[in-house]
Amino acid sequence: MAWVWLVLAGLFEMFGVMMINQMHQDRRWRSLVWLIIGFGASFFFLSEAMKTLPMGTAYAVWTGIGAAGGALAGMILYGEKKNWQRLLFILMVLGAAVGLKLVA
Repeated sequence: MAWVWLVLAGLFEMFGVMMINQMHQDRRWRSLVWLIIGFGASFFFLSEAMKTLPMGTAYAVWTGIGAAGGALAGMILYGEKKNWQRLLFILMVLGAAVGLKLVA
């Protein structure tokens, strides 16, 4: 179950990052509320995962999901540059997260 919590934590981390971008675009209070909810949920699920998983593994996977997801969301939703090099490095981050799961 810890890995489920960790994936949820990473997804909420990604959502929180997207809300930071939204805050820069519209400066509405609703964006701030969603940002706080996103990061709050992310930290909650990360803390649940860390009850079982080693801190280093949990943190690395959490940040990997957030970083890769944020980069993909930027390309898909916000028109950021898309090229094979960015996709390659995103895959490397995800591969490292999978590798940590295999050895944890």
